[in-house]
Amino acid sequence: MANLTLIAPKLDGSAISTFKRREHLSPRENTLWHIEAGTVRTYTLTEDGTLIVLGFWGLGDTVGQPFTCIQPYAVECLTDVKVRSIQPEECGHLNQVLLSHLHQTQVLLRLRSGQIHQRLQQLLEWLTDKFGRESEQGQLIQLRLTHQDIADTLGTTRVTVTRLLSQFKQEGRIDWIDQYLLLPRKLHIC
Repeated sequence: MANLTLIAPKLDGSAISTFKRREHLSPRENTLWHIEAGTVRTYTLTEDGTLIVLGFWGLGDTVGQPFTCIQPYAVECLTDVKVRSIQPEECGHLNQVLLSHLHQTQVLLRLRSGQIHQRLQQLLEWLTDKFGRESEQGQLIQLRLTHQDIADTLGTTRVTVTRLLSQFKQEGRIDWIDQYLLLPRKLHIC
């Protein structure tokens, strides 16, 4: 299995811990992270080092090692993040959280096969459902993902994602507002 190096700040013992963008939440056996602010992604690595995204999580979501038997397992901050560590028994809606993880992982794994332009469109629509905000122009995805982040999620290359996003923009299927992706109202499929 590929080596996964996690670098994260030490927790200061307070109820809320803060992590910066691109830092990793420290894996802890029997500890979950409840997200109070920000967005993270969970992922694993294959033996050859290929990154496989398992989920994107935001405000109110709970993530952590106890939810998976996959090794390695990592939680990377996509924004500055505030989390509270909790024990699994403190998670009052554990079944709902587990089903959410299962469903999201299945959706994201499904996006790794098929025609790449359809996979990208489906990912953008899924991200809109999870992180979108209504604006005058359409649905604004309030999550800044790099082209590499999108490529990792879809199991393709950054170059392919860059080319397709450019094509989608030319076709009017997406736009950009302050580095956030916008799916114009007329084309957004609910």
